[in-house]
Amino acid sequence: MKKLKMHSLDITSANIVKIAKLFPQCVTERKGKDGITELGIDFEKLRAELSDEIIDEDDERYQFTWPEKKSHAHLANVPTTKTLRPCREESVNFDHTENLYIEGDNLDVLKALRETYLGKVKMIYIDPPYNTGNDFIYKDNFSQAVDEYQKNSGQIDEEGNRLVQNTEANGRFHTDWLNMIYPRLKVAKDLLTEDGVIFVSIDEHEHANLLKIMTEIYGESNYIDSIVWNKKSSAKGVPPKNLMVNVHEYIVAFQKGDSFRFRGEKRDAEKDGFKNPDNDPRGPWRESNIKSTTKPIEEAFTIVNPNTGKKYTNTWAFSKDSLMKMIAEQRILWKDSLPKQKEFLYEMTNENKAIKSNWGVFDAQSTTVYLKHLISKVKFDNPKPINLMRYLVEVTIGKTNDIILDFFSGSATTAHAVMQLNAEDGGNRKFIMVQLPEKPMRRTDEKSEAYKAGYKNICEIGKERIRRAGQKIKEDNADKEGIDKLDIGFRVLKLDSSNMEDVYYTPQEFTVNDLFANNVKPDRTPEDLLFQVMLDLGVELSASIKQRTLGGKQVFFVNDNYLAACFDTDITEDTIREIAKLKPYYFVMRDSSLASDNVADNFDQLFETYSKETIRKIL
Repeated sequence: MKKLKMHSLDITSANIVKIAKLFPQCVTERKGKDGITELGIDFEKLRAELSDEIIDEDDERYQFTWPEKKSHAHLANVPTTKTLRPCREESVNFDHTENLYIEGDNLDVLKALRETYLGKVKMIYIDPPYNTGNDFIYKDNFSQAVDEYQKNSGQIDEEGNRLVQNTEANGRFHTDWLNMIYPRLKVAKDLLTEDGVIFVSIDEHEHANLLKIMTEIYGESNYIDSIVWNKKSSAKGVPPKNLMVNVHEYIVAFQKGDSFRFRGEKRDAEKDGFKNPDNDPRGPWRESNIKSTTKPIEEAFTIVNPNTGKKYTNTWAFSKDSLMKMIAEQRILWKDSLPKQKEFLYEMTNENKAIKSNWGVFDAQSTTVYLKHLISKVKFDNPKPINLMRYLVEVTIGKTNDIILDFFSGSATTAHAVMQLNAEDGGNRKFIMVQLPEKPMRRTDEKSEAYKAGYKNICEIGKERIRRAGQKIKEDNADKEGIDKLDIGFRVLKLDSSNMEDVYYTPQEFTVNDLFANNVKPDRTPEDLLFQVMLDLGVELSASIKQRTLGGKQVFFVNDNYLAACFDTDITEDTIREIAKLKPYYFVMRDSSLASDNVADNFDQLFETYSKETIRKIL
């Protein structure tokens, strides 16, 4: 049986394998840090293969860089052994929901998710710190152990909070923000489907830098637009010195590849100007121009109103033959100054219409009032408008069971919007929320109502909002058909160190006695182990999980028979035989699980007899 790796995908090793397929002569072997032989790249040979014109370090070229960029780019490729532990008691409808709420540093969480959700997320939305000088940002390190680094640099307080304020007085004001956001965006790209899209909310402080970073990661051709939305409708208040008030923010949009398409905005016949005042049997229509604004005057020609004989000479958007046909079909509206055409609703080729890049006003005041009634003990500062997020999801994602990821989820507005839209149109969109359990609203005063009510960090607020919002959405839509099937649940998972002891990863550093000791940490449950195994095998964390007792032992079955796992001890041949007869695709157990050497000797034979195709792995 093969041993599970029990760590996230090693992107560097994966890239070496890709290069080896293209340029096998550029791959060599070397001794790694642990003394084990591994593959490496001979960069001199690779450079020679790629071009006769080598770009040297001193050559002038267009590039966007900042201090420590290379090290933070590398940080995105470094695997993590951290895992996600399930928390049933804080979840809602754990056994049946397809939604996830994950607590932890989003960089490690993204790495943990990368292999399982590789190419599976249709839409990513994030609202990261804006870097206004008052925001708190994550501090990452790539050389020291995380705990050691944070203590040395003073980034954590007595309670373990690891955000630092990035003030404008900081000489690394832009550098720190760029180093924070760059590896996260880099890892996130791997999760998107080929027709996926990422949206990043930002204001004017880092808009230009964000565009440069995302252009580098996604490619210039995959830039869609910087959507503009207004957070207020007027410039009221104390006027600034230059008499201009900033009322807008941006949502920067990049696609994974050229197969992405917006779903578009649902057509509203009356709102879009379609009427039928003359009872035309072809149905509602609206006026539309037929004059060209781009053709040169030399291409002008004359058309004639058959009813009056009046002539109109101009450059037209249609050919002469096309216009003659439109006249014959009585599609032309003969206006005094310039004719127009009837544009019929039934001929619209798309069910939905194109969207503009300027979205107008989305006032957060109504959201603030709503949340005040929803969770009265919590003061929400500048929450993203629910209707903004609902509209963003609606014009991007259809009713299918696509995944929407938000790894700066804050108070969980994205989850709220997904549930709201699913209730309205019967969709089955799924969400994954990721949030560091920082102090709510960046700071929690122990005297505040929120703290007294038990909300000691932003995750507590986010989870409670989803619970209450989901219940209210169901109540408000109780008369809708199928509303009882609306998924308002979520599985809570918490980032933690690996379930495995250090000996699992570096056995060469331990004694023989250590090798035969239990390699699972004593405080970890069988379900903890199951979720790390799911990550290792690429099984979605929302997969169905059922438990059965076979031969007196607890056995987990994930996605029916796709994965069977048993982490009990003293497993007998009877249990192995019963599992094998069910023919799972994967079977996983601990290496010390079998009751005796005799059971171990017969293990493979039992599977060869009853389920030869089952892939057997140990941890």
